[in-house]
Amino acid sequence: MILQEQQPGNYFPSHGTFSWLRFRPALAWTGILSLVLITGLGTVAGAGSLLRLLFPLMATAVGVLLYVRYPLLYIGFTWWIWFLTPLVRRLIDQRSGWQDPSIVLLAPPLVTLISAATLVRYLPKIHRQGGLPFILCFVSVFYGFLMGLVQNSVAGTLVALLNWLPPLLFGFHLFVNWRQYPVCRQTIQRTFLWGTLVMGGYGVWQYLTAPEWDRFWLSNAVDTNVFGYPEPLGIRVWSTMNSPQPFAAVIMAGLILLLSNRESIKFVATGVGYLSFLLTLARSGWLSWVAALMLYLPSLKSHLQVRLLITLMSMALLVVPLASVEPLASEIAPRLESLSNTQEDGSYQARLDGYNELLGQALTEGVGRGLGTVVESSRLGSQDSGILTLLFSLGWMGTIPYITGVFLIFFKLFEGTEASFDTFASASRAIAFGIFAQMGLNVSMVGVVGMVLWGFLGIGLAASRYHAKSKFERYEIWDQN
Repeated sequence: MILQEQQPGNYFPSHGTFSWLRFRPALAWTGILSLVLITGLGTVAGAGSLLRLLFPLMATAVGVLLYVRYPLLYIGFTWWIWFLTPLVRRLIDQRSGWQDPSIVLLAPPLVTLISAATLVRYLPKIHRQGGLPFILCFVSVFYGFLMGLVQNSVAGTLVALLNWLPPLLFGFHLFVNWRQYPVCRQTIQRTFLWGTLVMGGYGVWQYLTAPEWDRFWLSNAVDTNVFGYPEPLGIRVWSTMNSPQPFAAVIMAGLILLLSNRESIKFVATGVGYLSFLLTLARSGWLSWVAALMLYLPSLKSHLQVRLLITLMSMALLVVPLASVEPLASEIAPRLESLSNTQEDGSYQARLDGYNELLGQALTEGVGRGLGTVVESSRLGSQDSGILTLLFSLGWMGTIPYITGVFLIFFKLFEGTEASFDTFASASRAIAFGIFAQMGLNVSMVGVVGMVLWGFLGIGLAASRYHAKSKFERYEIWDQN
């Protein structure tokens, strides 16, 4: 469903932070609240075996309803499903017994795959609308899928496709709806405002109390102490996500967006957001934030730069004293110091050794091993390098068009002038750049991290086209006069 077919008033009857509490439109919120209520009651009742099947089915059904009738709510709902589903899985497992893999985690990719209808609708004219970068990336992913079917197990290849394809589809969905960019922008800003508040608040609480369901999950899912220890003040915060790295990517995006948000509640969201972000101890996420901020601020006009610098200083006055209090300081400070002392950093040295071990082999992958290939190294985790994952999964045959597509989008984003006066467009470009910059440290194009990358590439490209079209129309009116 295309957003232009509905009027913005159908979604947001009034503006303001709490306008969504009116729960309109009624049909949409009936579906959303029914999903929440049934999930909550089923979890409390211990009906895990039934709920594991019902949750992804109900989430998909609600997603279809929103996509067809209320497209803007579909965008926000899709983000929330990615934000919260891992927590739902943990709650179900704690009440009904451990299950791995869990079909509950199918909910986010299934809801996102609904936007494949947008691709089908626009496929005949995608190249005329500036969609060449997406074509290149889609071709690469399907090439990797076919190679995976030949060389890997069918189940493993299908699971990998559910990680690779949905983020790309969602980014394309946002891009082709560029005419509705202003209301899409409002939806994403509001979603990440509340998402940062909820996930950040839960992350701080998780660190301080180590809830029973998180301790249960950590004891069963992770063999080492890489995510910390299942005890209060011992957890590396992952909040509502499955691990610290994806959470750091999502919360980084929220924190960058909060810099230009004018809602009063943003200060609470900022406080818990930065604390939980620091408590992830995810250095790649911290470096992404620095890269995004360094790109974001210089791109704005001077009066916007001054406003954002004041906001940054206010946030620093709020967060730094909190992060300096024990036991937070003893967790965060050594991790920060390791960024400037890599020689004594065991994790960094292990990754470097892993790269030396596998890079030569990866560079010889002409055709690739297909989706579902796992990067295997005693020193390097399977999610520790997007570069190696691209080369092993897609080979040079798939990697070249995929990276070309991404670079073409970035070229378009840097070519436009909208970033100087549209703070959201500038933030979107900065977030996408920050996520892409950690390609050597993280697999940044799949799963929820891929959603952040492709979601903000898509909305950034939509902003570019929207402002270019508006500028053209203004010139046209001027010529007529």
